[in-house]
Formats: sequence, structure tokens, C-alpha cells
Amino acid sequence: MAGMHPTNLPVDRRALQRRVVRVLALGQVLGGLGVGASLALGALLVTEVSGSSAWSGMAATMNTLGAALLAVPLARLAQARGRRISLSTGAFTAMTGAAITVCAAVLASFPVLLVGLGLLGAGSALNLQSRFAATDLAADDSRARDLSLVVWSTTIGAVLGPNLFEPGEVVGRALGLPPLTGGFVIALVAQAVGALVYLTALRPDPLLLAVADGQAAGAAPPSRSGGLAVLRSSSLARRAVLTVALSHGVMVALMSMTPVHLTQHGASLSIVGLTISLHVAGMYALAPVFGWLADRIGRRPVVLLGQGLLVTALVLSWLGSGSHAFVTVSLVLLGLGWSASTVAGSTLVAESVPPAEAPRLQGVSDLFMNLAGATGGALAGPVLAFAGFEGLSAALMVLVVVVVLVHTTRPVAAAPAATPDG
Repeated sequence: MAGMHPTNLPVDRRALQRRVVRVLALGQVLGGLGVGASLALGALLVTEVSGSSAWSGMAATMNTLGAALLAVPLARLAQARGRRISLSTGAFTAMTGAAITVCAAVLASFPVLLVGLGLLGAGSALNLQSRFAATDLAADDSRARDLSLVVWSTTIGAVLGPNLFEPGEVVGRALGLPPLTGGFVIALVAQAVGALVYLTALRPDPLLLAVADGQAAGAAPPSRSGGLAVLRSSSLARRAVLTVALSHGVMVALMSMTPVHLTQHGASLSIVGLTISLHVAGMYALAPVFGWLADRIGRRPVVLLGQGLLVTALVLSWLGSGSHAFVTVSLVLLGLGWSASTVAGSTLVAESVPPAEAPRLQGVSDLFMNLAGATGGALAGPVLAFAGFEGLSAALMVLVVVVVLVHTTRPVAAAPAATPDG
């Protein structure tokens, strides 16, 4: 593999892993600013530039499509050059997207704006890849915890990003830019800083070092097959990827329709905002707890715990769709179920194949995760219109049943001794 050279100096693996997790967490915070800005301000900017609110959903759509399309190329770059180059390239791509978005607003060009928002999806793609980077050098008994800490750090950027409107407007006016663009300038700077952090602080590269360790221990050299071939070769990898993708699809489908449902039933915007905020808190705030549990009791039990939380959320939203309180509790449980399933499922993805093969599989997993989210969000609207919130909740239970069945009807390959898979 190009660039895969072991270091000539002794390296304290545990000390390096602690530093890697800190660097990745900082990068997640910076990258989250761009993701939050594109989702919160992007819809407003699309409406302004296009002249119609009917196009407002394209901000989230282009971000998701960009993340999906860039997931595999960034994973291939990690395979060839390591995490440092891959993550910094993702940050520079997102920075370029922010710059194009600002230029599109200046030119009042809707097609250029869509390109910029799509490239901003690189921020989402690298944030997803960062959680896998946390597992490259992780010990068996702390792999899920390290991954979950990087997931948890997303909370900061996710909370700060949507609140860039006021400071962004100050920056935009100072630079003589159109309204709604200042937040993207802040996101551009944050991504540039993130790229520099990755380039300078991820030395030695954790993935290159992990692959070198494996080769020194006699592991087979990496094959030239693609991520789909790696997926076909491992039943555990298929279950893990399916878990992450379907859990994400369930979460996006119900979450995206909740504001519509609540407003249709007389909820104020403050109630809608509180519900979504509590949902986001459920997604990220307890991620380290689920990581700790996955290390202590195994990955599969935590996946099943996550599915239990998801089905409880769906039952509440089905039976209590007319109650704002029930829907709010449902959204919190939905976030918690997503968190448990994603942390444990992503850990299974990371350890289901050797380090030399892992990036390709991780890229395919992120691709399917984004496609499942995009599909879930796209289909949720028609289902809501046809069957209501109750029908949507009932339909999504099918996806939960699929995940439960693949983890219970056939034995899952055993995890390392320190982390039994249940």
C-alpha cells in the first residue's frame, strides 16, 4: 500500500491513541460548524437565491448527497495515504464548498449554490470517517469508547453551527457580503483550521501505523478489491453495515417529519425547536455511555439495546402521535436508539476486517448510511401524507425488525476476548 511505512522510532501506542482521539475530537468540533451552518443557513440561502421556498430542502439534500458521493473517495485516499491526508483533504474540500457557496450568493446563481452545498457535504463525510480513525490504534477493551468520544464531540459543532446566524451576519456585513453568507465564512475558516490540525497533529498517522503493525505481525498484505468485495467476504461486516444504515434511515425518516407533524397539530415553533434540540442531545450526549457498554458487555447487546430504544420510540410516536409530550419523549428515545446502534454498529464495522482492509469497508458503510438517510427522508413525506405519523412509525418498525433478526437468527462472529460480543 502506498505510503504504508512503519516508523523507525518507538511509539507509545496508548499515549499516541489518546492524542489521536483529542485531535479527532477537535476536528469534529471545527467540522461540525460547517455542517451545522449548511443545514441551518443553507435552507434560507437556497430560498433567497432561488426565489422560492419550494427549493429549501435542497440544502440538506445536497449536503447528504455530497457526503455520500465523497465517502468512498475519501476512504480510498485513507487506504492509500493514511488518515492525515484523507481527513485534511475532506476539510479542504468542505472549505472550497463554503467558498463556492458564498460566491454563489454574490452571483445569485442557484446552480453554483447547489455545487457549493454539495462540496460542503465533505464536512459530513470526514466527520463520519473521523469516528473510524479513532479505532485504528485503539485497544480491544476501549475501541467502542474511543469511537464514541469522537461521536460525542460532534455535539459541540452541531449546537454551535446553527447559531452562527448573528455572528455570521456581523462578519458578512464587515466583508460587504450578501445576507446569510457570513456563517459560511466562519465555516470556511473553521474547516481551514481543521485541515491544518489534521495535517500537523496526526503524526505518526494512526492508520499507517496500524497497518504496519499488522504486517509486522504477519498479516496478509491489503488486497486491491473494492469496498463492496470486502463487504461480500464478511458476514459480520454485512450485519454491521446493515445495522448502521437502517438505524440511520429510521432516525432520519421519523425526525425529518416530526416538525411537520407537530406544526400540523398546533405546536408552536418553540415546542418544535425544543423537541429537535432534545433529539440531538439524545443522539450525542450519551454516546460515551454506549461506547463504555459496548466495551463491557459486547457490541451485539448494545446494538439490540439500541433497537429496543428505537422500537419504543416508534411505539410512542404511533400510539401518542396526538400528544406533544409523547412525541417529544419519542424523539429523545429515537436519538438514544440511534446513538447506541451507531456506536456499537460502527465499532463492529471497524473491527470486522483487518486494518489494511478497513478504510474501504468504512467508506462503503458511510455511503450506505448516507443513502439510507436520504432515502428515509425522501420517502417519509409521501408516507406521512398517505398514512399519517402513526402509519410512518408503524412502517419504520419493519426496518428495526430486520436489524434484530440479523443479529439474533444467526451467530455473529466473536469479538476479541476483552470485548465479548454477547
